[in-house]
Amino acid sequence: MESEGQGWSSDNLAYMELAIQQAKLALESLEVPVGCVFIKDGKVIASGRNRTNETRNATRHAEMEAIDILLEKWQRDGLSKSDVAETFSKCILYVTCEPCIMCAAALSILGIKEVYYGCANEKFGGCGSILSLHSSALSHLSVQKFRKEKVSNVQEDCWPQKQSLFSEVSMNRGILMLQNLTGLWFKRKLSDILRFRI
Repeated sequence: MESEGQGWSSDNLAYMELAIQQAKLALESLEVPVGCVFIKDGKVIASGRNRTNETRNATRHAEMEAIDILLEKWQRDGLSKSDVAETFSKCILYVTCEPCIMCAAALSILGIKEVYYGCANEKFGGCGSILSLHSSALSHLSVQKFRKEKVSNVQEDCWPQKQSLFSEVSMNRGILMLQNLTGLWFKRKLSDILRFRI
């Protein structure tokens, strides 16, 4: 089930804000700004951010990073495979961008019950933009997109034109990603989010 969010609770907004904080950390590390948090029983149990450039591993998306943190913790705690499966089925994921096909498939296999995401992934989205891995046979997964709010023009107002950390293509990708992230969290200037080194 996919729906466009409206009237989210303060908890939903707070969890998405935590995911956005992870996305900011990713952006500061010259990664695509995607971050996520896993919630169980109203508590954050893991967070992750994109680390594909840092690790030189294209599979190290925010969701996979957080999943690995949980699996390592639960293995140390001695949870059985059935306990791990049951625990994942009680988790909710908040992620700044629609999970890609790889991550959406992993979330479905793990039995995550709900996914909330901030912006669509028009190239690789696995929750409706390209494929709908949460539909039909995988209907246990509920996917909800946060409604886009009014966004100030990030490109014109916020990007310091003379300081280039990315190629123009990467810069535009990052700007588009930030513009699509619900807007209400990105009222601050991008220069406040990034820490430029001269």
